[in-house]
Amino acid sequence: MAEAKKVDFTGQEDEEPPGTDGTINEAQEEHPSKAEEEPPGTMALRNRALFFGNIPDESWKDWKWHFRNRITTVEELSKFTTLSSKQQARLKLVCNRYPLSITPYYICLMNRHDPNDPIMKQAIPTFEEMSMAGMGVEDPLAEASYSPVPGLVHRYPDRVLLVLTSLCPMLCRHCTRKREWHHGGWVRTPAEVEVMLNYIRQNRAIRDVILSGGDPLTLSTHRLEEIISRLRDIPHVEIIRIGTRFPVVLPQRIDDELCAMLSKYEPIWLNTQFNHYHEITPESALACDRLLRCGVPVNNQSVLLRGINDSVETQTKLCHGLLKIKVRPYYLYQCDEVQGTEHLRTPVETGINIIEGMRGHTSGLAVPTFVIDLPQGGGKVPLQPNYIRSQTEGEFILRNYQGRILRYRNPLGSNHHGKGRCNGKRVTEPMAITGTPATYQSQPTGVTSEDRAVVRS
Repeated sequence: MAEAKKVDFTGQEDEEPPGTDGTINEAQEEHPSKAEEEPPGTMALRNRALFFGNIPDESWKDWKWHFRNRITTVEELSKFTTLSSKQQARLKLVCNRYPLSITPYYICLMNRHDPNDPIMKQAIPTFEEMSMAGMGVEDPLAEASYSPVPGLVHRYPDRVLLVLTSLCPMLCRHCTRKREWHHGGWVRTPAEVEVMLNYIRQNRAIRDVILSGGDPLTLSTHRLEEIISRLRDIPHVEIIRIGTRFPVVLPQRIDDELCAMLSKYEPIWLNTQFNHYHEITPESALACDRLLRCGVPVNNQSVLLRGINDSVETQTKLCHGLLKIKVRPYYLYQCDEVQGTEHLRTPVETGINIIEGMRGHTSGLAVPTFVIDLPQGGGKVPLQPNYIRSQTEGEFILRNYQGRILRYRNPLGSNHHGKGRCNGKRVTEPMAITGTPATYQSQPTGVTSEDRAVVRS
């Protein structure tokens, strides 16, 4: 009998024979040799039939059923992938500090036969969360320092973030607020929410309020409406945003009741987090479509993750897939310096190179803004490839996406008498630059040889 291919989530090799814990091995289950190339919806259907074949459609479409039946223990996890007794022991150590929670829907997206499956890496603990836990900090964005009242983060002048709960349908291994996992699940009381609302009422500069968590959509629709309706009663609050991963990890939450409620309080914007194109399924596409049809625009804020989406090819496929389901690629975040996530962080240069590899090779609409959320509450800083080779007051020497070097005349201020001139000569025609990558000879059309300027890289 063929042996199961052991998928190791502990960060260490394990040679224990498979099949000793009662899980399904490769000899018992037929699977395609190129399953990773299948549409994720096909993978999900196969896994649902395998693991949840006895669950009726009515329950499967009910988000509360998925929430109640989340996989939260290593013993439950071992039913979905082969784990030796040694691996289970290691993962239990991890889960004592960083708990486990995966929805039935999301676990059906994983390819159990691929040790590098991007779904598994986001959802399933690894021993590296403990072995590298000395790197990073619990609160890298210093949110506690910018919380004038409990649960409200006021870092920018015109907007605040409300942390309404620590509960999530899935505990993403790269979570920025991983520190909250130590405290168990909690939801802000009505009295705590009232304190936050009073702070907003008293600060008229606040025009933008973001509902976050945890995941705010874990609240009941009724409870969520209580908060949103009271925010809408504050005259200077113009925009309400919701940050949620439900469309990705539990799209059944985006039901008719929720959409009908949200449509009453526009403008509401929703930011979600697709990190890999395998997460774009018929169910997630339907959830986004429902939001759009009820008047809620959907943006995507992806996190750059090592071994998951850290290539030009993967990011391009993701962003193209998002545009197909009418979701705008908004941000690509450098993974925050959070304790327990170091194994998922990439060099900053990786993100810059991805943007450079996409820019010009696909529509600008498909290219997100790469940002670092700075430590100590420094805020978001966008990073782009360096397209400026040199500059003076009157012109820029720029590199385009093809590597060509071009000169661009910079209009000067209205009080500057030298406007429209380059090196003392009036420029009336477009300028071009030719040469090799190492040394470029710039020559405006119609300018004599003595006016040439040599620009070196």
